[in-house]
Amino acid sequence: MTGEALASAFEEQRGRLVAVAQRMLGSRTDAEDAVQEAWLRLARQDADTIDNLSGWLTTVVGRVCIDTLRSRKTRPEDSYDEPPELLVLDDSPEEDALLAESVGVALVVVLDTLGPAERLAFVLHDLFAVSFAEIGEILGKSADAAKMLASRARRKVRGQRPADEPRQRAVVDAFLAAAREGDFGGLMEMLDPDVTWRSQSRHGEVVRLGAAEVATRVQRGARAAGMTRPALVNGKPGIVSWSRTGKLLGVMSCTIVDGRIVGIDSVSDPRRLAAMGVTSRESSSSK
Repeated sequence: MTGEALASAFEEQRGRLVAVAQRMLGSRTDAEDAVQEAWLRLARQDADTIDNLSGWLTTVVGRVCIDTLRSRKTRPEDSYDEPPELLVLDDSPEEDALLAESVGVALVVVLDTLGPAERLAFVLHDLFAVSFAEIGEILGKSADAAKMLASRARRKVRGQRPADEPRQRAVVDAFLAAAREGDFGGLMEMLDPDVTWRSQSRHGEVVRLGAAEVATRVQRGARAAGMTRPALVNGKPGIVSWSRTGKLLGVMSCTIVDGRIVGIDSVSDPRRLAAMGVTSRESSSSK
């Protein structure tokens, strides 16, 4: 294979490799660095000895990510170059079947509770359908061991639900109902007077303080949305909203104390939302 052909073949894989690395590392910059390292190793390799370029590159990127995660564990003072994004889980009885489909791009908040090997096994298998045999090869373990790691990781991810989730969910449900009905007073009842809303928009982080300002913002957003529904966001009850055409408008995670919402973290930046890959069940079923 000529150098030009090799570079072209690598570029065909780049998008997928960055997606894998970003879900592993939670940072676009770190993900691109990992993929660049894979390219450098490929350039030094005799390409004619590689039977499966896609698998070879996945293995290299996976091992680079493992090394990066282990390095982070030994240097906890290192900070991420960008804020963690929101992990969205479908809040329904079908959650187990939809878990892999509904997770977002940067799994830092929840997956940071996993060890590097668990994290890799979960991400590669549940999100990218990589076989346990291939995962085991990356980790230097058997396929059965890789399967056990993924299973353990899956249980930990699902176990992030708060103990008092039913009560917290009821608060968000009431908040969502008030928003849909345009009930400003109902919104105020669900909000702590000193509630803080941090929103990651295309213009950067926007912070809103106080129940009245937050309620006004939510009421205006509810009018613009075509559909809203509850969801688990970073292990907390939250809300996902779409336009009438099925475009994802925003994802919110709510922190609840003593029956009131004291904090909201949301993403409305179109680029971050697009990367989450969250779709409405209505739009998905109509395809």
